[in-house]
Amino acid sequence: MSKPNHPRGLADNEAQAIVSNIRVSPRKLNLVAGLIRNLPAQQAVATLTFSKRRIAQQVKKALESAIANAENNHQLDVDRLVVSRAEVGRSVVMRRFHARGRGRAARVEKWFSHLKIVVTERAQESEAA
Repeated sequence: MSKPNHPRGLADNEAQAIVSNIRVSPRKLNLVAGLIRNLPAQQAVATLTFSKRRIAQQVKKALESAIANAENNHQLDVDRLVVSRAEVGRSVVMRRFHARGRGRAARVEKWFSHLKIVVTERAQESEAA
């Protein structure tokens, strides 16, 4: 499982999906990403389907994209995929002002995030164990 000289730095048994500028703070997105880390791909999709968090549907869409990339672009077996990485990064911060009393203003920060999901095809031996 050595890393080839790939521009993306992925191994031969990995596929990824990247979503940029999601309108949610990185802290909140990381809570949802933590739910699916190291889970089998189908179980992770089920977990996100029934999550109450607003952002879970967008994370599910990104995960399904990573699974589709694995199947169509890398010819990996969908039934043996595991979410190996779910990385959350900070994006831009929109700053707005909210009028307060006595002519003052308070800053309102609207955070954006990046999400990168990497799925890995596990070998048959780990499934039998």
